[in-house]
Amino acid sequence: MTHEPELTSPVDLCRPDGRLNPAAVGWTRRPLHTANLRGWGRVKRWEYWGIVTPEHIVGIVVSSLDYAGVHGLYVLDRATGRETSTDAVVPFARGTVLPVRSGEGEVRARGNGLDIRISQSPDGSTIHAAGPGVRLDAEVPLPPGHESLGVVVPWSDSRFQYTVKDIGRPVHGTLGLHGRTYEVGGPDAFAALDHGRGKWPYSTTWNWAAGAGPGRAVQLGGRWTDGTGSTENALIVDGRLHKIGEELSWSYDRSNWLAPWHIGGERVDIRFHPFHEKAGRTNLGLVANETHQCFGRFSGWARTDDGTRTDLDGLVGWAEEARNRW
Repeated sequence: MTHEPELTSPVDLCRPDGRLNPAAVGWTRRPLHTANLRGWGRVKRWEYWGIVTPEHIVGIVVSSLDYAGVHGLYVLDRATGRETSTDAVVPFARGTVLPVRSGEGEVRARGNGLDIRISQSPDGSTIHAAGPGVRLDAEVPLPPGHESLGVVVPWSDSRFQYTVKDIGRPVHGTLGLHGRTYEVGGPDAFAALDHGRGKWPYSTTWNWAAGAGPGRAVQLGGRWTDGTGSTENALIVDGRLHKIGEELSWSYDRSNWLAPWHIGGERVDIRFHPFHEKAGRTNLGLVANETHQCFGRFSGWARTDDGTRTDLDGLVGWAEEARNRW
């Protein structure tokens, strides 16, 4: 078990010299960190939005990785398994806009036919993302009292990551896909945000799982936080976040990504049942990535802070493994 402090006041992520501010280490229920990162040195900034509907799964990424902006728009047709994706690599992240606070300001990226614009305010976010064959216009309101998980992971005072995982947000709008228009919304549609800012080690492997359904959501992470004293695990019930301060065990078959996964701990016993694998690989020598993101359904349970066992059967979302040299 970990013993991370809950932070309740605004704080800078870095000291004036660019190193980690010790007062920033902890977790939050709403974004309170200002990511005042400086200079180069494997500095990574990104916004990832995942949107799940009964018909489609959409992924949007805007990122600045020091030497490049790496952006993408992905759509899965759940009925047919057809994937539509466009990726862009922009040297030195030219034209990429990423704010220093989660939930505030503008996010923008362009390249290779992609146009991504996200406007953020205290009431929620507006997302516009367009690429060849795809156009998404969506509103993601922020309900009163809705909580998200913010965590600072400290490898050292020069290598650290601030992440906000905001799972189970309502979403509505339209998705244009290959000449057809689909309505986005309803009780079985949700959006999830991964906001990341930090200075990373060269080689890292992580696991991430997120799922949501009416009144319930779960956020689970692993491997990259091991041994740091921080975790990114939480259960959300009716908008209230219950921090799970333990390193969880992950079990899955790397030779068969569509086999069931198991994620367990004292407060968590979850199985994930994939129905689709999205695989991505790049290898540029010193820089390489391999990601297996599986979409599927969850079963099992997790416990709230007071020990109440919450049924997670039927939640929909994803689980992934990512290996990076960057």
